[in-house]
Amino acid sequence: MVPKVVRKWEQRALEGLQYIPDTRGTHDCRGHYTESNPVTQQLGAEATVNPPKMLPQRVVRASALRNAMAASRRLPTIQRRGFLPSQFSDKKVIDEKYPDFPRLSEAQDPGMNGGYINPPRIKRQFRDPYATWWDPQERRNFGEPVHEDNDMMGIFSPWEYTWTTTGPGLIMVGTFIAVFLGVSGVVYLNYPDRVAFPREFENGLERELGGPGAVRARMAGDEDP
Repeated sequence: MVPKVVRKWEQRALEGLQYIPDTRGTHDCRGHYTESNPVTQQLGAEATVNPPKMLPQRVVRASALRNAMAASRRLPTIQRRGFLPSQFSDKKVIDEKYPDFPRLSEAQDPGMNGGYINPPRIKRQFRDPYATWWDPQERRNFGEPVHEDNDMMGIFSPWEYTWTTTGPGLIMVGTFIAVFLGVSGVVYLNYPDRVAFPREFENGLERELGGPGAVRARMAGDEDP
């Protein structure tokens, strides 16, 4: 019986099919086949057969697949997706090239701007417009440090009027309002009446304009416009 079973396993393996052994036999945990023939059981003998090996093509294909899966599991996620070099994907290399900015105390960074040293806070409009600037429009030289509030100090920021102060400015505005109201009152009191008067029609031309309910013309007794 043993040679027949071995030949059956070899034949099934060559055909690429899985062999299901006879129900009279059993498999142990190691994959060995044991025939449960009553005659051999009475004699106390057991026939053990080792399972055949897979075809070489299947072995090569399975081993290559296992190696590829193991290699892909070992790679980082970013390399499995794009296979980038370590200088772009390794966290240690990135941390060395782009370290975090050091946290400064309030004494070291009173302006809370990362230790940036600002130039004097002078608005560009107050600089000499006739000086020899590298940028005459911005009144700025080449390579000159820029203030962190440059958007509020540049030449295109809101213009500051310094030719007067608050007190004289309020006096001038109040004088303008008083003069405007005074002139308006004088004109209102002395403005002449109209030289024309609206014409009146008999019965307001009610019948001629469509009868009762129609918009009629002015008639005697109506209020002055």
